[in-house]
Amino acid sequence: MDLVAIVGRPNVGKSTLFNRLVGSRYAIVESAPGITRDRIYGEAEWTGVHFKLVDTGGFIPGNAEVMEESIREQALLAISEAQVVVFVLDGRDGVTAFDEEIANLLRANKKNTIVVVNKCDNVVQDDYSYEFWQLGLGEPYPISSINGHGTGEFLDELIKHINYSPEGEDIDTRLKICFVGRPNVGKSSLTNALLGETRSIVTEIPGTTRDAIDSVYKYYGEEIVLIDTAGLRKRSTIKENIEMYSILRTARAIERSDVGVILLDASRGLEDQDKKIINMLDEARKGILIAVNKWDLIEKDTNTVEFFKQDFFEQLPSYSYLPIVFISALTKQRIVKVLEQAIKISERRKTHIKTSELNEVLLPVLDLTPTPSVRGKDLKINFITQVKTEPPVFAFFCNDPKLIPENYKRFLENQIRKNWDFTGVPISLIFRKKN
Repeated sequence: MDLVAIVGRPNVGKSTLFNRLVGSRYAIVESAPGITRDRIYGEAEWTGVHFKLVDTGGFIPGNAEVMEESIREQALLAISEAQVVVFVLDGRDGVTAFDEEIANLLRANKKNTIVVVNKCDNVVQDDYSYEFWQLGLGEPYPISSINGHGTGEFLDELIKHINYSPEGEDIDTRLKICFVGRPNVGKSSLTNALLGETRSIVTEIPGTTRDAIDSVYKYYGEEIVLIDTAGLRKRSTIKENIEMYSILRTARAIERSDVGVILLDASRGLEDQDKKIINMLDEARKGILIAVNKWDLIEKDTNTVEFFKQDFFEQLPSYSYLPIVFISALTKQRIVKVLEQAIKISERRKTHIKTSELNEVLLPVLDLTPTPSVRGKDLKINFITQVKTEPPVFAFFCNDPKLIPENYKRFLENQIRKNWDFTGVPISLIFRKKN
């Protein structure tokens, strides 16, 4: 699926446009269990054409001295990654020096670029856009990312540059496992240890893996694709852009994978960036395995493993279904366990439970544990069926989906996990009105 990057200087409305296109407010900091993060990556659709969208807003540092360098770095990242760039400008401010610099970069790299002049809230203000012809990047499209004015014409032009086939883009049926995690946690070392050769450059410098590298591993005659995700740009010194680059690369690798192996550093434990990556895999509904690397460097006693697990699940209680393996890529200790567990998770994602079995097991439990009444109405779940695998999706048919509180949805998920093995597999519940 093609990637579209939104670029531009600060305060021109990039995140507002991102929110409108992905149909949500994900770019705003939101809360999840144990996680607070900025969402800059999502999927959008226009007239049946789907594309990935990345917002480079929100990573501009407050220090004016490094702002110009930061904007240049972000534009370069977008140019290197995206098939199409949406260049957002402020119609009320006119063309600025920052705008001209970004335009120079886009022209020099001959990237497909759509010029969007934001804050044109009506037909009269569309005249703001004429000034932006001087950037030499083609026709400027006046829009309002707040009220939606002009976005239809802009999107019609955008999808002309998108390559999209609705007939399933990935026909490769091999199991694809991506190794993701913070810089210098051992992703490339694990790949090399499994392959028995130096497929990726490994150094002590965080971020020496610049691209996602695919390798094929033969396991009992079956081919498995290992995706070693890129770390960070070695030459970059701007913290905010390093994070953007890391998230972008990780998201693209997750998109192509079936199972994500999140590597943690045993000496550092669970950190905020790890939580973000776990949440990305969960949102993408991919299989998830936690691999604690550098376990050989830890002083251990009989309870060390249990203490580590206890701390992990105390921080992320909603992810209690995740399996954890303890490995050393350096000594090759238990590294084959990573593949064994990933294969099992992949198989669980394919699990299909018969409708009769689901209803026979779950409905009596739900009758014994009904939801509390809402405005005098009682919820009644009449029927349950699994409507999808890879990832598993379960549909609950009831008298009124609006009556189901969030804690009861978690209860329903827990009941499914209690009766069937979905270890390492995110599952989705949807609620439909009967008939």
